[in-house]
Amino acid sequence: MIHGGTPGRVWRRCGCLFRVASLRRKTALDETTPSNQFRPVARAVEAIRRRDPRAPVVGMVLGSGLGGVADLVENAVSVPYEEIPDMPRSTVKSHAGRLVLGTISGVPCVVMQGRAHFYEGHSMADSTFGVRVMQALGIQTLVVTNASGGINPAYRAGDMMIISDQIFLPGMAGHHPLRGPNDDSVGERFPAIVDAYTPSLRALARKHSAEAGLPWHEGVYVMVSGPSFETSAELHFLRVVGADAVGMSTCAEVIVARHAGTRVLGISLVANLAFPDAPEILTHENVLVGMQAGAVHVTSLVRRIMPDLAIADRN
Repeated sequence: MIHGGTPGRVWRRCGCLFRVASLRRKTALDETTPSNQFRPVARAVEAIRRRDPRAPVVGMVLGSGLGGVADLVENAVSVPYEEIPDMPRSTVKSHAGRLVLGTISGVPCVVMQGRAHFYEGHSMADSTFGVRVMQALGIQTLVVTNASGGINPAYRAGDMMIISDQIFLPGMAGHHPLRGPNDDSVGERFPAIVDAYTPSLRALARKHSAEAGLPWHEGVYVMVSGPSFETSAELHFLRVVGADAVGMSTCAEVIVARHAGTRVLGISLVANLAFPDAPEILTHENVLVGMQAGAVHVTSLVRRIMPDLAIADRN
């Protein structure tokens, strides 16, 4: 059953109490939690609910060059990030900076059209603020997308990679979104992230990609902090440790989603080839050009898979 945004109703989702108050009262995560770290989330949710009281069940983060996926949203209500209290804003030209609420293939959803990045100066906690907001709005499944460089020699620009696992290099170096006080009502202090990307959702993505004849692979995504692109030696290192594609986002968002029990599907669009022995001389503009041919594949997959994500939400 897909729940509506009934005022005053309380849901306990994945160990975290979400309270959807009336529009005349403060909308917030449970105010009795032992820390105040979610007060900014509550303010953001209240502002969004004033614009659109619908309760989404699927959230989506759109990466560089993929903002057009938001055009799938029907009955859309767009909220610029600057109108959402405490919402970090991206300085990257290809990120529109707005939250879009509505439906895709009949499924209530909320779409982040642009994300904040660590390389822009945001902390890992701030760069994942939007995920916390979407969780408080009610999502049970998160779809993360990004642009990446294909390290695996079998990949070609425009291919999709269904993310099977991740290597979070900044997190391993201490830049982790869960660093600091933990709120046990949201998630465990030491969450297990063995299945960071939900196996059943990956199976759905494989099924729909194959049926639609889309160019797809399944592989490991590695996050580097950026903003510089990788050296040849770094690409050799990343390939040796098991990475198939490299980018500058996503992993922290997935950690935060899994911390609160949200299911995750990751789709990486290979924008350029990042072969260690023949790396391209890249600019951000080149990456966006490489995204143009493949963005239609991501759009097609999202349209096809969305009804199944809603069914998964009811299980």
